[in-house]
Amino acid sequence: MPLRVGVDLVPVARVEETIHAHADRYLNRIYTERELGDCRTETGVNPERLAARFAAKEATMKVLRPAGEGIPWKSIGVRREPAGWVELDLSGRAAELAEDAGVAHLALSLTHEGEMAAAVVVAELYPKEEET
Repeated sequence: MPLRVGVDLVPVARVEETIHAHADRYLNRIYTERELGDCRTETGVNPERLAARFAAKEATMKVLRPAGEGIPWKSIGVRREPAGWVELDLSGRAAELAEDAGVAHLALSLTHEGEMAAAVVVAELYPKEEET
């Protein structure tokens, strides 16, 4: 089966600075309610977790290959499962691009350590039918 891979690395400080500069405007424009809920702690939103989710959105765009087209950030959502792993939820234009590309399955891995957060997205594509 054909694959596409996207990877992205985000400095946690960039997310922290953006939160301080734009607060809820930034959070509500980029992240889904579920993502914000998954990243909330007793002291507010965790910038490391948000940075990892931002990296996931960027890595997903690399897999979807929108060819210069703007994709709404919230059309790519990261869903944390109760057991701890994460999955991607696509909606709107992101879901349409995935369908157009023949995406059969998306796999996501997130990590954050110290000052950096990273995401890897692997898309398994349906094989293209051979023309006869």
